[in-house]
Amino acid sequence: MTYEQLNTLPVWQNMPTITLDEMSAIKLMNRVDTKYVMSEEKCMQLLERAVGDYSVQIIDDVRACRYSTLYYDTPEWEMYTVHHNRRLQRQKIRTRTYVETDVTFIEVKNKTNTGRTKKKRIKLPEEYFYNVTAHDEALAFLKERAAYAPESISPSLTTQFTRITLVNHAHTERLTIDLNLAFCNMREEGAEPTGIERLVIVELKQDGLCYSPMKQILLDLRVKRFKVSKYCLGMALSNDKVKRNRFKDKIRKIRKIINT
Repeated sequence: MTYEQLNTLPVWQNMPTITLDEMSAIKLMNRVDTKYVMSEEKCMQLLERAVGDYSVQIIDDVRACRYSTLYYDTPEWEMYTVHHNRRLQRQKIRTRTYVETDVTFIEVKNKTNTGRTKKKRIKLPEEYFYNVTAHDEALAFLKERAAYAPESISPSLTTQFTRITLVNHAHTERLTIDLNLAFCNMREEGAEPTGIERLVIVELKQDGLCYSPMKQILLDLRVKRFKVSKYCLGMALSNDKVKRNRFKDKIRKIRKIINT
């Protein structure tokens, strides 16, 4: 579905809204994440069922917002390989621009061996999106927070997608719904964006073990938990120089889910 279509869905007439300022109190920066994959058709069913229990984040009357993300990695793609090899404790480094608000961040995202996600970030001038180590404050941030030397990382993969963000009325969880995903290999000259048509990645972000209306909705829709990383998925789709055995099987499963 196009960006315009997503912002004019009939379901928005019945779902309450929450502003970006109101959402700021629900950051859940130290959280448990559960991911799911589904088709666009299944996603529309999910939104219809979520009307009574969730609000949708709105920015200047826009409900489906555009994101641009750049992942950094070492020359040997160590951050990707660590994930491919199923190491529980791992790190991702990325810059991200929120198109609707024109704000850019540099982020260091850590996954612990207990399954929790901890993210730290600072604002970054947009002109440093592709060259984060050239910015003094960002360089200091990476030296403090990153497990990799700043001089050892460089742009690896871009991801573009449109995101819908829901929050439950109890403000104990957020749901991000990513559509129109496109990936581009930054280390191959002239590389074209690639993706999986009609793919939707949903992520339930919870701080603690509070009751989740969304888990019941997903159960009713027969959508099962599915571990997937946008960075790893994009790398496996766009880069034939990296180890991909594990993710090839995952891609086959994703296509089967979408077409069922």
